[in-house]
Amino acid sequence: MKTSVIISTYNQPEWLKKVLIGYEQQTYQDFEIVIADDGSTHETKQLIEDFQQNSSLNIQHVWQKDEGFQKTKILNKSIVASKGDYLIFTDGDCIPRQDFVEKHLKLKRDNAFLSGGYFKLPLSISKSISKEDIVSQSCFDKKWLLEKGLKSNFKLNKLTSFGLKEYLLNKLTPTKATWDGMNASGFKKDILAVNGFDERMQYGGEDREMGERLMNSGVKPIQIRYSAICLHLFHERSYVNEKAISKNKSIRSKTKKLNTTWSDFGIKQ
Repeated sequence: MKTSVIISTYNQPEWLKKVLIGYEQQTYQDFEIVIADDGSTHETKQLIEDFQQNSSLNIQHVWQKDEGFQKTKILNKSIVASKGDYLIFTDGDCIPRQDFVEKHLKLKRDNAFLSGGYFKLPLSISKSISKEDIVSQSCFDKKWLLEKGLKSNFKLNKLTSFGLKEYLLNKLTPTKATWDGMNASGFKKDILAVNGFDERMQYGGEDREMGERLMNSGVKPIQIRYSAICLHLFHERSYVNEKAISKNKSIRSKTKKLNTTWSDFGIKQ
């Protein structure tokens, strides 16, 4: 089985560099990366070309013109471009732990998608993470983070849970398993069967709506938020607007009410 990791990005080359270094450290290496680029400038293009030439990573760069927040469109283009049978979705500001791809592949199940976790970092720690910290995996270490000024909280269990503890927390967490674009995976055939992402949608639940169509079609969500972990680097969300969020809520409401499994505004239009 071929695997593709689809990474969405927009003008965050500093963060994307750290993320790609994270994928160089993966314990499982047989995957391609598809960078879903929603209109970034030349700086991001240059960074990707540097990795394509100097890294062991197999990288496709799928780019579209900047026309505002159009993540769903670039993700659909990237799904079509991907060569994998199994697709892992994440963002260009999420550094994967070294077992990230391995965990997704180990825990995948037929007729199911996986809902992973992430650990949010403040700006100061996000900036302080070096290549050496990613290679050594020290940035995933609880003690290292606390020494950097992170306040201790329950969510640190995402970084310290393995084996039975990991299994129990996945089972007991009150958080529902949903399709969150920062960390989710599923079979390409299942995603194509619901026609990918609804391209009418901008920021605000646009990822989850596709997950809801997957569930309506009989694809079961599985919670792995304490298993497949990435560090979410801090960034502002200047693209948030209430009009788009309201529109997205209306689309999601209709998807739930009508038990919709297909979007007429997805990959095939």
